[in-house]
Amino acid sequence: MHTELSALASGHLERIRTFYDAAPTVPQSGARAYRSLLAHYYNLLIPANAHVLEIGCGSGELLAQLRASRKTGIDLSATQIAAARRQVPHAEFFVQAGERVDLGDRRFDIIIISDTLNLAADVQHLLERLHLVSHPGTRLLINFQNALWRPLLSLAHGLGLKADQPQNSWLASTDIFNLLQLAGWSAVWRQGRILVPFSALGLGTLANRWLAPLLQWLALTIFIVARPARTPPARALTVSVIIPARNEAGNIAAAVTRTADMGAGTELIFVEGHSRDGTWAQIQKVAAENPQRKIKILQQTGKGKGDAVRAGFAVATGDILMILDADLTMPPEDLPKFYDVIASGRAEFANGVRLVYPMDEKAMQFLNLCANKAFGLIFTSLLGQPVKDTLCGTKVLSRAHHDAIAANRAYFGDFDPFGDFDLLFGAAKLNLKIADVPIRYRERTYGTTNIQRWKHGWLLLRMVLFAARKLKFV
Repeated sequence: MHTELSALASGHLERIRTFYDAAPTVPQSGARAYRSLLAHYYNLLIPANAHVLEIGCGSGELLAQLRASRKTGIDLSATQIAAARRQVPHAEFFVQAGERVDLGDRRFDIIIISDTLNLAADVQHLLERLHLVSHPGTRLLINFQNALWRPLLSLAHGLGLKADQPQNSWLASTDIFNLLQLAGWSAVWRQGRILVPFSALGLGTLANRWLAPLLQWLALTIFIVARPARTPPARALTVSVIIPARNEAGNIAAAVTRTADMGAGTELIFVEGHSRDGTWAQIQKVAAENPQRKIKILQQTGKGKGDAVRAGFAVATGDILMILDADLTMPPEDLPKFYDVIASGRAEFANGVRLVYPMDEKAMQFLNLCANKAFGLIFTSLLGQPVKDTLCGTKVLSRAHHDAIAANRAYFGDFDPFGDFDLLFGAAKLNLKIADVPIRYRERTYGTTNIQRWKHGWLLLRMVLFAARKLKFV
């Protein structure tokens, strides 16, 4: 994978080095305003405790504004690196080209390539080389300028409003997606940001916050987040299946007999929630009758499914955490599909989808079906990843990623009594790869739904608007 650069590519790098060694180290005012906007969006993507590496950091203008615990920058220009060391004295800097990056045993949580990819001598080689400084959880954050803006940027350069640049490419999103795949990276999402690259007496802020998310095709800057393509772990993983149960006495036994033993071992965790039909007694009975299964039982002290799920997660010991609604409308027999998605590394968050295969005639009322489809479209726009069904009760992720979502929960607050949105929004905030897993939705065979269509529908809509403000219109 890590072959030597060709003579043509090496010559290109030398021309870039010569250009930036002679270039000013203090950006023009317009460039500084643009970098501040980029820093705002990068700070939304980067956890505060992350170790960040910027490829092509220049004089450190962007790194200086990032909120990260540790910062490292590389650039092929010794002149620019000297300026970066003055501007960000607490960071580490190295004179290196990205295509030849070599930082020993250092591994980074976040790798940034900001407006640099179009200057690369060999983009595929550069992206391949970054595996040497990444770990399985690394996120690669790339931003580049939209080719639609090329005439305006050329005009700005002609008027002296934009600094000179060496000859560069104009890669499109499709080019970068293809190069990421060739180099062993998997794209997570793509978003357009920034309509006005300066304040303009507050009008720029207004346009960038409220209009840019709606006009992404017109945005100046495209952001892409990617992760290393995964390989299966060396060992089988253990599983915890959390089963919230309120007034589900008739489904408890079937939940045990129909849930397979997955991976290196599966524990079932029943969380009873103030039932009136003897569910708690039935849970105790079924657990006693199945000593061959690892079963934990508890009663929640709070209210709502979200509280029950969090109580179950708190006592779970598995490497992979699953939610299975006790109504069994999502067949427990499908859970191994979810295990395979997470254990193989094909995704980091597996989301059940009821809207692909035909469902039982009475499994979902028509208005509920319409609402679920609408929420799916809204979420796909909000999260930047396809999410066809947000309200299927089955969500699956690793314990490590759940713990990271929980640690970051303060960003959204305790706003979700159901737990579905809390996990989806948390996964999106951490740039986890989400995969939809279609299931065949079944009609209830016992009890009645705990969902109140109008009351809960209004609450869900309010949560969507809240999340839009936190994820999209920022």
